[in-house]
Amino acid sequence: MDTEKMARETTKELLQFIGESPDCFHAAEAQARRLRAEGFTELCEAEPWDLKEGGRYFVTRNQSSLIAFKIGRKDFKSFHIIASHSDSPTFKIKENPELEAEGWYGRLNVEKYGGMLCAPWFDRPLSVSGRLAVRTERGIEMRLVNADRDLLMIPSLAIHMNRSVNDGYKYSIQKDMIPMYAGGEGKGTFMELVAESAGVSQEDVLGHDLFLYSRMPGTIWGAREEFVSSPRLDDLQCAFASLKGFLRGSHPESISVHAVFDNEEVGSCTRQGADSTFLEDVLGRINSGLGRDGQELLQALASSFMISADNAHAVHPNQGEKADPVNRPLMNRGIVIKYHGGQKYTTDAVSAAVFKEICRRAEVPFQTFTNHSDIPGGSTLGNLSSSHVAVRTVDVGLPQLAMHSPYETAGVCDTWYFVRAAEEFFSSCLRAREGSCCLDGRR
Repeated sequence: MDTEKMARETTKELLQFIGESPDCFHAAEAQARRLRAEGFTELCEAEPWDLKEGGRYFVTRNQSSLIAFKIGRKDFKSFHIIASHSDSPTFKIKENPELEAEGWYGRLNVEKYGGMLCAPWFDRPLSVSGRLAVRTERGIEMRLVNADRDLLMIPSLAIHMNRSVNDGYKYSIQKDMIPMYAGGEGKGTFMELVAESAGVSQEDVLGHDLFLYSRMPGTIWGAREEFVSSPRLDDLQCAFASLKGFLRGSHPESISVHAVFDNEEVGSCTRQGADSTFLEDVLGRINSGLGRDGQELLQALASSFMISADNAHAVHPNQGEKADPVNRPLMNRGIVIKYHGGQKYTTDAVSAAVFKEICRRAEVPFQTFTNHSDIPGGSTLGNLSSSHVAVRTVDVGLPQLAMHSPYETAGVCDTWYFVRAAEEFFSSCLRAREGSCCLDGRR
């Protein structure tokens, strides 16, 4: 197999997927579209589930989180789960969004969604996407919307008017980060424009969840085309690779589960976040839908395993002192296993050993990440999910630079490495006892 060729082709697919996914709602729909094309049956939480051996299904919650699963045999032994997230740091458009300036400029009132780097949002083409709540003859319906054109800009203040800006500047979201969208007669037309993009009347729009997104397309670059830069690599790179591996791998004695949660960037404490009952509800319904009792569910969970996949920090080429002295991940050098003494990452000796064995079998490299001891890191999905579904979990990610920028950078090979590892994981079955684990291979 030509790894470089496969990596480059996979990265092109990744960039197409990201282009279809300007926000969490479109990211979930882009995955649902691929699952439908592969013959998966869509389920609804508000309706009964008729599950069968050999069946392939998926369900969404809030249009922004998705769980897909494949059933082998009814007497399955475990769940194999990869969890990632659909959201990225951005700006959310407030209610009554229009602001005027100087009697001529039309601007949009926005607030932060997640913790982002502010400076890279300036002076680049932006647009708006999300969903609308629309009045119809059948009641209130949700419609996805994407203006899909260069619509907005957040202009910088010229250096002549702030000579010390390069010495450090504290951004005010309410003052500095307000995007401009119109001048003169264009003022006051924003909601009309959004409604038109969704193909509905402005009078029928009863609510909205709208976000800004960068219009800069992803690109493959570098001396040997070894890097990829794009919006929303965190965490659509992991979500995409998980889905690819999920579609390629299976084991008759384990239930393969591809889970993508919303709201990770704001703490996951929503009905569709990792700190919700969504995963717990789905696993319980799978178990009962196959005629099994509560004890059999607990037995399966005891042998189950989850990979919490959320991108990791690569060592910065200009700021190497910010990284741990020993654990220093690099792009294109493999999947990163993340450790944290305070359990912001769930990795322990056992879960790390299992994942290393998966990587060995998949013939992909791995590396390790720990925070610099004087620099606190972020949190992720694993410990929140496992508080609801108590399964052995490892936290991993793909190494990247400029995390939480609207334009991030990663390695071309690493997406392909994770596809391979995910396929191997879903093609295995874990049998666990207290103090030992056995990983059965492909069948």
